[in-house]
Amino acid sequence: MDKVSFLDDLQDRLAALMRNTPAADMQKNVKALLTQQFARLELVTREEFDTQTKVLAKTRAKLEALERRLTELENKTAP
Repeated sequence: MDKVSFLDDLQDRLAALMRNTPAADMQKNVKALLTQQFARLELVTREEFDTQTKVLAKTRAKLEALERRLTELENKTAP
């Protein structure tokens, strides 16, 4: 048995052992509690933050382009 398969087997056995203990229930309960508390804080994931940052950057670029276009049109119609 090579080292990698031995470690994988050991990890699988330890995970199976943990599933059958009160520690697994406690871990699930703590995870649920933390998830609930984070929801109350109205936190966002990094992925959501990055997505909104990209949307904001695109919106800002469009606004700047529209402002430039408006200035051009105003300059054309100015006496």
